[in-house]
Parts: sequence; structure tokens; C-alpha cells
Amino acid sequence: KQNNEQDMKNALKDKTVVITGASSGIGEAMAKVYASMGAKVVLGARHADKLEALCRSIEQQGGRAAWCATDVTRPEDCKRLIDTAVEHFGGIDVMICNAGISMRALFDDVDLDVLHRLMDVNFWGTVYCTKYALPYLQKSHGSLVGISSVAGIHGLPGRTGYSASKFAMTGFLETIRIENLKKGVHVMVACPGFTASNVRFSALTANGSQQGATPRKEEKMMTAEQVARIVARGIARRKRLCLMEIEGRATHFVKKFAPGLVDRLFYYVMSKEPDSPFK
Repeated sequence: KQNNEQDMKNALKDKTVVITGASSGIGEAMAKVYASMGAKVVLGARHADKLEALCRSIEQQGGRAAWCATDVTRPEDCKRLIDTAVEHFGGIDVMICNAGISMRALFDDVDLDVLHRLMDVNFWGTVYCTKYALPYLQKSHGSLVGISSVAGIHGLPGRTGYSASKFAMTGFLETIRIENLKKGVHVMVACPGFTASNVRFSALTANGSQQGATPRKEEKMMTAEQVARIVARGIARRKRLCLMEIEGRATHFVKKFAPGLVDRLFYYVMSKEPDSPFK
């Protein structure tokens, strides 16, 4: 365990790490944990007041941080976030595309606008940030990380837009990895399981309104800080795929041999959620 901690610190110390979706949940946890390991963190999210407070808190504890109000659905915002990192710290070593929204509704019932919003944030947000960060990552032989999900490994019922956007993100990142094989860029797809974070509270329902409450038990989930540390370990080891829980590892393994079984298990598990959209 001590070795793991040291590896993570060595991988992040004095490195410039850009994080989207940094004002809450996993993104906020990454900002705090990585700054405590000596990284220079550059934080993007829509909530300027939260980012400013988070940066102030990090700096008060001796860390180094910068922020830029960023709506990842706007390419000009993503460019400004990257420019902020370069202006403050001279380059980028790690780009973490973490901003994301979820949804919970049957495809039968969902407004098409909801699916567009999921793709705009989860997929296009990753594309825009990667576009502007990539030249700096090539220069630093750095890491590009997409925070995906088990829903990006196998379709998740009641989450069509979420699964589609995470599959799209994975396909995009895998292609970036191959294109950069000779350029020293590390690309990792990280797949947390269900995590105690804000992403589910703000999950969109069929008509695009926010869910407001999670149907799952928070105390049984991974914490955002646990996810942040596992991602750091994946960066240190330059992993391709970072599966974090038994569900994710089992899904990835069983899907190769019995995809129909995974379908039935996913249906069963999701139909048991309180107020499940299907039975």
C-alpha cells in the first residue's frame, strides 16, 4: 500500500492536471487529492463560485491551483480552460475528462433532447477538451483520461443516452490512443461503478428534469475519494482500462463469454431499483 501511495505521488508531483466537472463529486475529490500529492490542478466546471472556493481552499493548504468557468458543451470554453493551464503552469501533463451527466428513463418515454444533452456533455465535452489539450500532452508524453462507467462497457437499461455517450467516449479515446502510439501519449478509460457523487442527483428524467434523489443506497457505494485514488494509480501505471469494482470487472470478463447472461443480470438489477422505469 505504501508503494502504491508513493507511485501515485511520484506520478503526480509537480505535474499539471486539468480536471473538468471539478466543482463537485469525483472531480472535486480529484482536485483535492491530487493537489495534496503535489500536482498543480487546473479546474473547470460551470459553477465559478464553487471553483474559486475550491482553489482558495487548496492554496490555503499549500497546494497550487487555477480555475476557469467551463461549460464543456462549448468548444471556446474548453479552449479557454486549456489556455488557463498553459498560462499558469506552462503546459499540461494530465487531462481528465470527468464532466458528465446521467439519465434515468425508458427509451420509449424519453425526449430526444435528453439524449442530445447527454452526448453534448459526456461525448463532445471529451472531444473538445482533447482537441485543445492534445498538443501539450504529446509534448509532455502525458496522460489523457476519460471517466467513463460500467455503462460504457455494456448497455445499461433505463440509461440509453448515458450508455451511448460513454460507448462513444470509449471509441473516441481508443482511436486517439492508436493514433498516438508513436507519440508517447498515455490514454486511459476509467470505469467507476456506482459512486456516491452528484452525478445521479442531477440525472435527467424522461422529460429532461433533474431526478433530484438517487434510487440507490449511498453507503454501499464507492466514495469519490476512492475513485480519485484508483484513477491516480491507473495514471501511475499507465493503464489502458481502469475497472474499479467487482461489477465492472465481472461485466468486462463475463461479456466475452456470456453476453446474454449480462443482459439478464443488468435487467434484473435495474428493475429492482426503487421507482424503476421498468419491471
